[in-house]
Amino acid sequence: MLTVVLALLAALCNASASVLQRRAAADGTEGATGAREALRWLGQALRQPYWVAGAVLLALTTVLQAAALRLGSLALVQPLMAAELLFTLVVGSVIFRRRPDTGTCLAFVALAAGLALFLTAAAPAAGRSTAYPERWLPAAVGVLGVVLGLTVAARPLRGASRAALLGLASAVCFAATAALLKETTDRLRHGVGALLAAWPAYATVAAGVVAFLLLQGALRAGTLAASQPALTLGDALTSVTLGWVLFGERIALGARVVPELIGVVLMGAGSVGLARTLANTGTWDTRTEVRGVPTRTSEERRESRPEIDGPAWSDGHDSDEGRHGP
Repeated sequence: MLTVVLALLAALCNASASVLQRRAAADGTEGATGAREALRWLGQALRQPYWVAGAVLLALTTVLQAAALRLGSLALVQPLMAAELLFTLVVGSVIFRRRPDTGTCLAFVALAAGLALFLTAAAPAAGRSTAYPERWLPAAVGVLGVVLGLTVAARPLRGASRAALLGLASAVCFAATAALLKETTDRLRHGVGALLAAWPAYATVAAGVVAFLLLQGALRAGTLAASQPALTLGDALTSVTLGWVLFGERIALGARVVPELIGVVLMGAGSVGLARTLANTGTWDTRTEVRGVPTRTSEERRESRPEIDGPAWSDGHDSDEGRHGP
């Protein structure tokens, strides 16, 4: 029971961190690419309270996740993090002071329900407390290949597609970080000296940093509606795979294949519905309201500027026709 509580608290903290850092990204330059632009944006983000609060919550997520992994299996803890999808809707509605539209809500619920059904039917069983040593290298090669492939594919893209691919790459890294974290916490019982003398602790930090940087790229690229499902679902499913490969954890088959397939169908339906919502109605986390005054992102401000031959543009004297909405 304590494992479940800790995992759900970690999911809540992680969702809140994503929302707060997306809030900071929405006020900055979205979709900018290149190392120089990324460093400039990070320097600006360090001065934004929303971003700093999100970073603190990410650190707290790591602590709660480590405690949960110390008590339970990777196959149990990481799938519970799927609750992050629903927490994202709740926290995001408060931070952005607007409710997501019906299509977005239904898509998120379908994704979460499908994942929950799949994992409940699969009933991942606990395996070893530490991984098979000889399996780390092939697992690392596989993870690295997937992350590099997704990152390269995302490079020429913009908007929701880029956010989804970077979110998925970040998810794979976070799942690898969780597997390394489980290995690290188990070694902690032999003392801090033994922990610092082994490679998993340093690999955990390295994987966590890469996952964090990819997450920032996803949050800057586009809306949470694109990045968060890929992040949450990718993390859970990759964790189940790594749990099976590294720790010998198993999932149920046989008659349970039917509800597992239904869960997969629900996840697919949620993904399609979310894509349609993004294409047709926009999103709920690209603009915020402060004290009742609409605040637009830098991208929206650029789009609202007329051509040179058009009427004069002014931040303080927008006409009714020039406004982009409430």
